[in-house]
Amino acid sequence: MAKAFIMITAEPSETQRIGERLRNMRGAVVYEVLGPFDFIVDMEADTPEDLTSVLRNNVRSISGVSATLTCTVIEDKDK
Repeated sequence: MAKAFIMITAEPSETQRIGERLRNMRGAVVYEVLGPFDFIVDMEADTPEDLTSVLRNNVRSISGVSATLTCTVIEDKDK
């Protein structure tokens, strides 16, 4: 299992639509937040390659997403 936290900056007029798109992604837990980012997505995928594919093809390609910052989990301390 591969996991990452994705911080997303969105165009202000697009946050509602982007939030809906993100919530429909398999393996995503989406938080709309205040601060330097608009969303933090807790994303899981079967493999690191699948996670990369989701980022490239599903997250960054959403119209209105202006920037992303991805932090890949290397170890889950709860397990």
